[in-house]
Amino acid sequence: MIQLVIAVAMLAILSYVALEWLESTTNHHQRIVVPSLSKKTLDEVGKVLEEKELRYEVQDSANFNPDYPRYSVLEQNPVAGSEVKENRKIYVTLNPSGYRKIEVPNVVQRTRRQAEPKLVALGFKIGSVTYQPNIARDMVLELRHNGKRLKPGTKLMKTSVIDLVLGNGEGGTINLSN
Repeated sequence: MIQLVIAVAMLAILSYVALEWLESTTNHHQRIVVPSLSKKTLDEVGKVLEEKELRYEVQDSANFNPDYPRYSVLEQNPVAGSEVKENRKIYVTLNPSGYRKIEVPNVVQRTRRQAEPKLVALGFKIGSVTYQPNIARDMVLELRHNGKRLKPGTKLMKTSVIDLVLGNGEGGTINLSN
């Protein structure tokens, strides 16, 4: 019976000592408020987080957002205002330098009604629409960018303006070449 009481007492003492040691080494009550890193450059992020004894890691680049400066922070995790322990890693997502390049789809010999939504869905903008003599009314005869003819598969920056050359439906022959 005495040995059982001694064993329970030792277990209680060891548990208490282990919990106190864990609380002191894990800084249980110490919290740092995460600052807002939105629209800051990586240099600014490094300085701000170093002052707070926090670290950062660039997680990824997102789609280009014109409302934010190039190479600035778009998102962070944990979010600003969260409480974390010292030396915590803050993950940041950066704004790339510009829109990514997208392949121009083959919409030649398709109707305007088919071509425009496809181009707009990919992120292109429709510029001027001109007509050439062709029996097929509103059929896309060619695509142009900055006055130059585009071939399907050409890569352009998202939000580039693409001009359409369409058939006017008045005589002529159907252009079957790309």
